Amino acid sequence: MPRMNMTDERLQNAQQHCLEAGEVINRIGEKWSACVITQLAEHTRTFGQLRTAIPGVSARMLTRTLRGLERDGLVLRELEGPTRSRPRYRLSPLGQTLLQPLFALAEWATANRFHIQDARDSYDQTAEQDVSRTG
Repeated sequence: MPRMNMTDERLQNAQQHCLEAGEVINRIGEKWSACVITQLAEHTRTFGQLRTAIPGVSARMLTRTLRGLERDGLVLRELEGPTRSRPRYRLSPLGQTLLQPLFALAEWATANRFHIQDARDSYDQTAEQDVSRTG
């Protein structure tokens, strides 16, 4: 059996890492997860503060998102007040390690959003022409 060269080994490792990381990437890539993580980057917040700070998120979606992030160890939920009935949320140490790559991805997306929209428009126009010719 021929030995793979280093490039092939790196490619195989990258493919394996991609498969293994898929579930985590899905969590982080969810629209509301990224919003919650960025809102918690510098401050601990209550549910109401998060809901106000994230336009368009429903109470149900925010609850689901916070529970998922808490389950994954990215967000910590702390009860405070005399009856300990008012939860506050903050990033865990693990969640803090996510900020730099998340901000880098956000910067890339912002810098390239017009290129991506142009590509989509071009693709859609070509797809419409192909349908017109075959239809």
